[in-house]
Amino acid sequence: MTTAPVALKHYTDLAEIRQTLLDVHADAYAARMTEPFVQRFPWFVDHWGGKPGFSCVIAYDSGGEPIGFTYGAPPEVGREWWREYVNPAPADPTTFAVSELMLKVKWRRRGLGQQLHEALLGARDEALAVLTVDTKRPKLQAMYESWGYKKVGEQQPFPDSPVYAVMVLDLHART
Repeated sequence: MTTAPVALKHYTDLAEIRQTLLDVHADAYAARMTEPFVQRFPWFVDHWGGKPGFSCVIAYDSGGEPIGFTYGAPPEVGREWWREYVNPAPADPTTFAVSELMLKVKWRRRGLGQQLHEALLGARDEALAVLTVDTKRPKLQAMYESWGYKKVGEQQPFPDSPVYAVMVLDLHART
């Protein structure tokens, strides 16, 4: 897999990038935009973008066009939804939740997802990263496992959402 040359830029202010996220999402999910859950993406952007500690990395092609992004934030202390799947509880439960990792269709399978992921988590102080992945996408789950994530359970957070694999990554074990 060849990693394409791109520029990565970090953001913490949703207001300056919100439309960019929506535009990349429209490309990435063009075939599924009629699904109600997919149509709620702007709500999820606003929800995560309003959290303390929100962080986003956007990838731009050589012409300055946005081609993908990843973002997330630390969950509210005491509301770490992944904890019910991990027993015993980790000694350091500080967590960064990776909410989205998305690439425009023509930019997939080039190693950019991992580049974005590493840029987002590279300087984090939390002990763990957590994310969910649609259980009907086993290749995507396998990709995250190759990055060090471990599946710890499954959940369906909304009645119209897919069932997701809950995946946890020990960030301290990577260093």
